[in-house]
Amino acid sequence: MLLLGCIKEVSDYELAISLPNGLSGFVPVTQISDAYSKLLTKQVAQGELLEELNSLPEMYSPGTLVRCIVTSIEKGADGRRSVKLSIDPKKVNKGLSSTSLAAGMLLSGSVLSMEDHGYLIDIGVTGTHAFLPHQKAKNYIKAVKKGPDLKIGQNLNCLIVEVKNEGRVVCLSIERTEVAASIASERHNWALSNLLPGLVVKARVQKVAPLGMKLTFLSYFTGIVDFMHMDPEKSMSYSPDQVVKACVLSVHPTSRAVRLTLRPPFLHPGGAPRQLPGQRMGAVLEEATVKAFYKQFGAVFELDDGTLAFARLKHLSKTRKSFKPGAFKEGCKHKCRIIDYSLMDEMCVVSLKHQIIEARFLQYQDIHTGDVVQGKVLSLKPIGMQVKVADGIRGLVPSLHLSDVILKQPEKKYNVGDEVKCRVLECNPGGKKLILTLKKSLVQSKLPVLSNYEDAKPGLITHGFVVCAREFGCIVKFYNDVKGLVPKNELGSDPISCPDKVFYEGQVLKVMVLKCEPQQERLLLSFRLSSKPGPEDKWKCTPKEKQEVKYRIGEIVDVKILKKKENGLEVSILEDEDSVVAWIPTLHLSDFVATSKLLWYCLREGDVLPRVMYLSNKGEHIILSRKSAVISAVQEEQVVRSFSEIQPGMLLTGYVRNVMPFGVFVEFPFGVTGLSPKMSMSDKFVTDTKDHFVVGQTVIAKVTSIDEEKQRVLLNLKVSECSSGDSAAESFALLNQYFKELKEIRDLLKRGEPSICDLMPGKGVHLVVQDVREDGSALFSGSPVKGLTVTAIRYHLGDKNVAPGEKRKAMVLHVDALISEVYVSLREELLKKRP
Repeated sequence: MLLLGCIKEVSDYELAISLPNGLSGFVPVTQISDAYSKLLTKQVAQGELLEELNSLPEMYSPGTLVRCIVTSIEKGADGRRSVKLSIDPKKVNKGLSSTSLAAGMLLSGSVLSMEDHGYLIDIGVTGTHAFLPHQKAKNYIKAVKKGPDLKIGQNLNCLIVEVKNEGRVVCLSIERTEVAASIASERHNWALSNLLPGLVVKARVQKVAPLGMKLTFLSYFTGIVDFMHMDPEKSMSYSPDQVVKACVLSVHPTSRAVRLTLRPPFLHPGGAPRQLPGQRMGAVLEEATVKAFYKQFGAVFELDDGTLAFARLKHLSKTRKSFKPGAFKEGCKHKCRIIDYSLMDEMCVVSLKHQIIEARFLQYQDIHTGDVVQGKVLSLKPIGMQVKVADGIRGLVPSLHLSDVILKQPEKKYNVGDEVKCRVLECNPGGKKLILTLKKSLVQSKLPVLSNYEDAKPGLITHGFVVCAREFGCIVKFYNDVKGLVPKNELGSDPISCPDKVFYEGQVLKVMVLKCEPQQERLLLSFRLSSKPGPEDKWKCTPKEKQEVKYRIGEIVDVKILKKKENGLEVSILEDEDSVVAWIPTLHLSDFVATSKLLWYCLREGDVLPRVMYLSNKGEHIILSRKSAVISAVQEEQVVRSFSEIQPGMLLTGYVRNVMPFGVFVEFPFGVTGLSPKMSMSDKFVTDTKDHFVVGQTVIAKVTSIDEEKQRVLLNLKVSECSSGDSAAESFALLNQYFKELKEIRDLLKRGEPSICDLMPGKGVHLVVQDVREDGSALFSGSPVKGLTVTAIRYHLGDKNVAPGEKRKAMVLHVDALISEVYVSLREELLKKRP
């Protein structure tokens, strides 16, 4: 199908085309012309830019009318159809032959090459050479302002001035005045098989109907003008037999239906339709008046400025069921929003849907750098994640920005259809380019958004992400591709000899601006937030900003418990003038999981815990650890600070982060993580991984292999493989630490009134039988410590029959402080052995 279209947007890879009746399509870069496609192929083959190949934006401008042919209609993943077009003269003019060409004809052509006296033009007619003299092109070139010459692939509205040798040679003109004055007539011998859109004809009104008119033109052709293409100033005054000037809009090849327009800008070839003022797009109008309602199509409204707008049926109500035709009688008023502008219809497209009127974003121009947006995951690819922000607005989350840490398998965290909260890193409405980040540190940041060099005032503190760590320092990036350098001496309060081992690509950090030269786009930064700000800025560092660089991993501090929470302790670091708040997870109170729970149980708010180590800074809190083995490993430098330091055979102390059916994930200080597969977990046969390890357990792991490409570490947790040599000394050291912590717990429990710690295993006690259960076990009372459950199982009652109320002598076997239970025995052989 042949159509007249108007270029709406131009990008490097396609032309977006406005088509009649509010439709739109696109012309791929490969459908411009044969000559242009050959240049593209040559450039790809050579791998370097060709001087004679110009980009689409260098040749085409929005608002230009072009003849198009529909090549295909494609259905996208979201169910929407997209119309693929071509402006290649070989396809558009395929109905013409060399014998049908006549002087005065208007048709499309494309620049083939530049010669000494003019240009060779491809008009798509086999056996015909078309020539455009310089004299007939100079005024057009001057008006278009696209350079001193026409460019290969440039589409032109050509008027045939002369036909020679029975159509084998034609001479053309693109002079604007000559083209504008051209009118198709019977002497050009136009036939329905080669009739072209864009031709201006004199037509006679045959019939006038509510939805349009029927016209006759070029003696025996008939065509239709629909209600959207009647001249709005004369729409009520057309009558049969009236002669009007019209322009061919489309020609359907099978139904042979011809559609025309009577709108003034199309009645002179080479004209341009009116554009919508930029500020009107997306505008919400409180009252738009219904001018006409068409039950099969939609409604025409008059807007506040007197212009007309069209709303399709589906945009008149939320659903088909909620649609009420009675609400769209002439004169009725409705609230609506301008959602598009049809250049070919010179009419705004509006919607009455509440969700569209209230929508935050309608087009890329509505989105600004630094905006926090909600989106839906469309796809996951190696380059990153594609996110749908709104209808027609899509963004890309590069793989580096999928998380605060680099994800090796993002498909395990995200699924297609998931709702995600992103922040806009960069937005280019012209190129429809939207770059987003999912890094929580950036999305949740309350610090200023640095999106241009002019805003980078000395003393400003903001969040940035590391893109490069080298021996000279770190390159840190912000929004809109703004970037700066943190020199080696500004990386921290202590000297850092190897920045690439401390900082990693994608790491989000707070930085302070030291100096900026906007003209040169040079920015000097510092990670030392406690540095004094420059005199130009009164920015003050808060305690939270200072704490990030104040403590380094491995630093030992004393803390005071502020609050006991379900999964840990909130503490303040003593001898710190800023009263920095930190967090000790329950599982980091001890190397032993059971002891960790006991310690949490015994500790009270206000207690002081000495020698706690700074472990990391995740989220809002500094994370501290009291695991003795982990602290020793860090102090003795038996650790790796980055993936690059890991070597097979290394023995590393860490703690279980996660237990999965296929293996155990172990985390080490400085954030390196490894996996111990099921077969390498234990010297025993492993049926269920949860039977062997629990989250938080301190372990010694042996590195078996590393995969640098996937940044993966495989570990061995078998006791037989993870000994440094003197296994007896290691075991005694662990036992010693265990008993030391038990003594600490006992001392904590002894505070105040008699406690459960007074009931040591082996101690004799006098109890009263309270109850005998069905399973034969007995429950006792009379314990010196209140609130305890004292039990003896059937075996430990021996051969004695006990009855409620009897007094008995017993020996303490086991004390479970966490659940306040004590197990005792009445067996004679044990009581006799008691000293």
